Amino acid sequence: MLKQILLVGAGGAAGSVMRYLVSVLVTRIEPFLFPAGTFIINILGCFCIGLFANLISANNLRLLLMTGFCGGFTTFSTFAGETLALANNNHMAMALVYTISSCVLGICAVWLGMYAGK
Repeated sequence: MLKQILLVGAGGAAGSVMRYLVSVLVTRIEPFLFPAGTFIINILGCFCIGLFANLISANNLRLLLMTGFCGGFTTFSTFAGETLALANNNHMAMALVYTISSCVLGICAVWLGMYAGK
């Protein structure tokens, strides 16, 4: 059990660091009202989960990459908070576009990742 916890923790730490770096990079490139960093991270994370689901059968690698890395990298809690912030700041249309596009493209990215992993 300790080995599995360490795998998830190591993957989560790497995913969190990557999330931070991607977010900083995207914000420096494209500092718009639309939360592009979180959006890109969510879509990439969805793609990775789909890809790993088809490519990885070893339980330890699944724990490291899917549970750990993808869990630390994806930011759906941040997504929810940013959506609420947009809505609370009277940017309802942007909140709606952000929510719908994140969900639809996220599902498509999981499918694409699974397809790429075949």
